[in-house]
Amino acid sequence: MSSAPAASGHAPAGAVSDALLEVRALRGGYGRTEVLRGVDLEVRAGEIVALLGSNGAGKSTLNNTLSALVPAWSGTIRFDGRDLTRARARQVVEAGLVQVPEGRRVFPNLDVRENLELGSYARGRARRADNLARVLDTFPRLRERLRQKAGTMSGGEQQMLAIGRGLMAEPRLLILDEPSLGLSPLLVEELFALIARLHRDGLAMLLVEQNVAQSLEIAQRAYVLENGAVRFAGEPAGLLASDTLRRAYLGL
Repeated sequence: MSSAPAASGHAPAGAVSDALLEVRALRGGYGRTEVLRGVDLEVRAGEIVALLGSNGAGKSTLNNTLSALVPAWSGTIRFDGRDLTRARARQVVEAGLVQVPEGRRVFPNLDVRENLELGSYARGRARRADNLARVLDTFPRLRERLRQKAGTMSGGEQQMLAIGRGLMAEPRLLILDEPSLGLSPLLVEELFALIARLHRDGLAMLLVEQNVAQSLEIAQRAYVLENGAVRFAGEPAGLLASDTLRRAYLGL
C-alpha cells in the first residue's frame, strides 16, 4: 500500500523544535526482526497525540523503545532537548517520560497503596504523600480499596491503578498503551473523560488506542503506523476527511 501524503508538523531543517518528545528516523525491533522502519514523531507540551494502526503495526514496539525497554537500533529520541536514545529505562522515567503499559501489569500480590507507591520509585519520591493524595482524589474507588490486593480487582479498577501508578511518577509526558482494552462501554467513557481532564491540567499524552473514533475526538494530532512506518501525520480532521485513509488505516 502506498504511503499517504500528510503535513508532518515537523520543524524545518535548521529550526529549533518546540517538541517535548522528538523522534527522528527511529529503527528498532527484536533480534534480527526489524519492526520500526524510520519513524518520525513529535509530541508537544500539553497536547494529546493519537498513535493509531492495526495489530502488528509497531505501536507497542515504538512505546517500548521510547521507554528504553527495547533498544533503538538507530535514529534519535530526544525529550525536552535531552538525548534519550541510549538511556536506561530508569533514566527515561527520571526525565518524566512515563508509560502505562498495555495489559495494566499491576503487581497482583501487592495492595493498591503498595502498587501506587512503586510508581514513585524513580521519580516523585520526595512528594509521594502529596501525589498519592492527588491520585486518590482522581480515583476515589482506589481510596476505598487501598489495602485490597491488586490481583483481586476488576479490570477497570486495575486500569485505574495502572494510570494512578503512572501519575505517581509526576510524568511530563504519559504514554497510554491501549488503556480501554477489555473495558465495558461505560468504563471506556469514564476513561476518556479522565484523559480529557488530565489534558486540561496540562499533561502531554501519547495515546495508543483501539478506539479510533474517541481517540480522534480528544487528540490534537494523530499518527498512523503501518508495517512500522508512519503513513499519516497531521490533524485528526485531515485523517477523517479522507475516505481512502479512513478505510485503509482505520476501518471506518
